[in-house]
Amino acid sequence: MFQVPGLLLVPLVFVFPATQDLGPLKWGVFVAGLLTVAQFSFWGNYLPRVYPLHLRGTGESFAANIGGRMLGTSAALLTTQLAQQMPGATPAVRLAYAAAGVALFVYAAGLALSFALPEPERQELPE
Repeated sequence: MFQVPGLLLVPLVFVFPATQDLGPLKWGVFVAGLLTVAQFSFWGNYLPRVYPLHLRGTGESFAANIGGRMLGTSAALLTTQLAQQMPGATPAVRLAYAAAGVALFVYAAGLALSFALPEPERQELPE
């Protein structure tokens, strides 16, 4: 639900407002941030149901810290390395293009991998 709009909007926020006019950038960043953070809303309902009871804390911590902290933070290094190879008149434009490329890749990978997520077992919830 949040992947497809994010796939379209987040790279556009980096390419057009960041390289043309900074006025729309504040609104684009707000909506892009909303779409990005909203994807974490599934954690409270989905992750406890896919991990067995004895692994829930470990599984959720692994998903949050390895995926979000280690892999997500390394995208900053990838973006700056790609910025050196990007076309553009100024370093800021090259960085915007690199950030758009990384964002497009991350959202496309997230959308593709979301189809591989297991369906949680149907459980009766306690009253």
